[in-house]
Amino acid sequence: MQPDVTAFFDEATNTVSYVVRDPGSSTCAIIDSVLDFDAAAGRTDTRSARAIADHVTAEGLEVAWMLETHVHADHLSAAPWLQERLGGRIGIGDRITVVQDTFGKIFNAGTEFERDGSQFDRLFAEGDTFDIGGLTGRVLHTPGHTPACLTYVIGDAAFVGDTLFMPDYGTARCDFPGGSAETLWASIQKVLALPNETRLFLCHDYKAPGRDSYAWETTVAEQKAANVHVGAGHSREEFIAMRTARDADLGMPKLILPSIQVNMRAGHFPPPEEDGNVYLKLPVNRF
Repeated sequence: MQPDVTAFFDEATNTVSYVVRDPGSSTCAIIDSVLDFDAAAGRTDTRSARAIADHVTAEGLEVAWMLETHVHADHLSAAPWLQERLGGRIGIGDRITVVQDTFGKIFNAGTEFERDGSQFDRLFAEGDTFDIGGLTGRVLHTPGHTPACLTYVIGDAAFVGDTLFMPDYGTARCDFPGGSAETLWASIQKVLALPNETRLFLCHDYKAPGRDSYAWETTVAEQKAANVHVGAGHSREEFIAMRTARDADLGMPKLILPSIQVNMRAGHFPPPEEDGNVYLKLPVNRF
């Protein structure tokens, strides 16, 4: 079955969020939502999330799921804000516990920060299924960018997170804690083993050189034929060497420090301190 997919692009973070609807009912899922964040001012805004909420309301949709493909390092999740207004269960990969353990230590989150994934409503493992009305989604564990990355296969569509970009841009970085170029190669092969006509929906686009517009939908066949990192005859060894060298020169995403502290908590901020204010930490000389 072919789900109806509506995309919402946030140019500030180059992130694409999706509303995925069962065409036979009013049930939908929201994937990789964005909470706007002004890091310099320390203020959030719900402009991007409101656009999704307005669409859901206008279409008379019922939200079954708020799905995260991974713990994002480049934007904050709006899942709790949307859940409060629209309902639905928040889901992520069960390897979130690895991410929480790693970054709980990096940010010295303390013993009050649970590292068992309990902030989320559902932890998905390889092969798990879930329903969106009459649609059945299934889960592929596709680590490499992070240990907890998932691909959600829903009908003829697959939502791959940061694992793949458009064919002219390539693949995700692997230099975050728990990342691995070898593992990412294997995960990409899992995605490319889906039927050629499978529609692939990406979490980001940055407009490759020579391309004037943003794009976030491709197919397995197009990735096999033309992906500049893994398509058209590129070998595993070539990919690992390229990815390792390229990642060594990449800077940190500008929102990585606030994003991970919030997203490892399912989109919630740390609890207020004694003065009633909420604080995010800035590790010095840590990375």
